[in-house]
Amino acid sequence: MLLQNKIATTEDLPLVSIVILNYNKTLLTRELLISLRRITYPEVEIILVDNASDDRSFLQLKDEFPEINIIASRTNLGYAGGNNLGIKASSGSLILLVNNDTEVARGFLEPMVDIFLSNPKTGMVSPKIVYYQRGEAIQYAGSDGINPWTGRGKKTGNREVDAGQYNYVKSTALVHGACLLVSRKLIDDVGMLDESYFIYYEEHDWAERAKLKGYELFYAGTSKIYHKESMTMVKDSPFHSYYMSRNRLLFLRRNVPYPAFFLSALIFLLVAVPKKILMLGMKANFSSLKAYLRGVLWHLGVKSVAA
Repeated sequence: MLLQNKIATTEDLPLVSIVILNYNKTLLTRELLISLRRITYPEVEIILVDNASDDRSFLQLKDEFPEINIIASRTNLGYAGGNNLGIKASSGSLILLVNNDTEVARGFLEPMVDIFLSNPKTGMVSPKIVYYQRGEAIQYAGSDGINPWTGRGKKTGNREVDAGQYNYVKSTALVHGACLLVSRKLIDDVGMLDESYFIYYEEHDWAERAKLKGYELFYAGTSKIYHKESMTMVKDSPFHSYYMSRNRLLFLRRNVPYPAFFLSALIFLLVAVPKKILMLGMKANFSSLKAYLRGVLWHLGVKSVAA
């Protein structure tokens, strides 16, 4: 169904509040804002949340983009807390959470909004996500969900070249945190992102809570954004290693029912953990290895690993 066939005038369009997080990446955020200026969907407000960057360069964006609302957090609230701060300041009936290391296609919003207008049970929608300047390699085209035994998610189309093979709308088990459109109704019903995750897996936990309330999740292959993923987070850094190990198990604890959780936790501890320890050890990445173990031991109440 096309948006223009559903809406009579622009006054009938739902307002979309676009929430962007910035942390020490003002130039990346500027590139996203430039791409957002080109979009064809007319009813938007843009809220930029700075997560306690080391400098104040983000304030310069207000001069170039006077239409944005800037919120400066005094502390780094992570993905969950930072987005929640933006959500609290938003006015739209739909809220778009989009990473600052992305650029969007001009007509990316209309297909996602249309899904909400066409199906009142819709709670969350993510677009097709393609790696930026990597030959149209797909990152996300929907997902079958998190494997309850391993805690890992499988993304449809990952690393495939985008040739239009996923240009459809389909229900999905998982949305993608790099770009996620969510309804105000869902937030009022389910609550906001769980800030105990800080970063990683929080959007998956949010999706599981939404599904329990009867909301439906969709992948919109007729919408497209480009993700510069490697530019903002170094994989296997101590920060990444800590939160990935901690939150992977946290997600399983909260979303895999007992007694199945015990088996999934056993597989995690006996297979995933030794494999990661071996990999980081072979790379002599001992700082990340210690951080990874801190994330695992967090679940046992151990807050540190000796340096």
